Amino acid sequence: MGFREAWELQREIHDDVATGRRPDTVLLLEHASVYTAGRRTARSDRPTDGSDVVEVDRGGRLTWHGPGQLVVYPVVRLADPVDVVAYVRALEQTVIDLAAEWGVRGVRVPGRSGVWVTGDPDRKLAAVGVRVARGVTMHGVAVNADADLAPFATIVPCGITDAGVTSLTREAGRRVTVLDVADSTAHHLPAALAPCLATPPDDGPAPAAVVVPSAVPAR
Repeated sequence: MGFREAWELQREIHDDVATGRRPDTVLLLEHASVYTAGRRTARSDRPTDGSDVVEVDRGGRLTWHGPGQLVVYPVVRLADPVDVVAYVRALEQTVIDLAAEWGVRGVRVPGRSGVWVTGDPDRKLAAVGVRVARGVTMHGVAVNADADLAPFATIVPCGITDAGVTSLTREAGRRVTVLDVADSTAHHLPAALAPCLATPPDDGPAPAAVVVPSAVPAR
């Protein structure tokens, strides 16, 4: 699904979740190749080849999305008081847990968001960038499954100049597809997010997360 189309879909779902017309919803998608710039993107981060960049309303800096990368967009209501840091940690934990299924040790690096594989240099496996409005989240986490990492070479990904970018396929030594990661995410994400979510009203059950398959056709 194209990034702009998915962003518009997120905004529609966000309004529905915020007004109570829809339960918490999670989008699992794969984008066509695109660069997106968060609010803290510096001019020096931008592509050196003149590629188009979409300005977005999430935190973080510049990154790439494209084939071979799973993007996970939870549109969920957070518990009050909202703890954005705890929510980001939950997204990171999801990636750490799913990476372990392929024998890849994902970790957090102090002072840097996302999930990393440490070494010389450290290598970023997943990028996190979120927005919370009216207590409901948008954007989320992007996990490199079997992506061609060449597009990262023309930018400073996430504003980090002293580290690299990697994928589960590269680290595991065998192919890990977007659909593999989507299935694993659907398994690990609910447990990781549960402590962050709003408590349901006493007179009703908690709304279950609705997973939109990555096979949803573009409209």
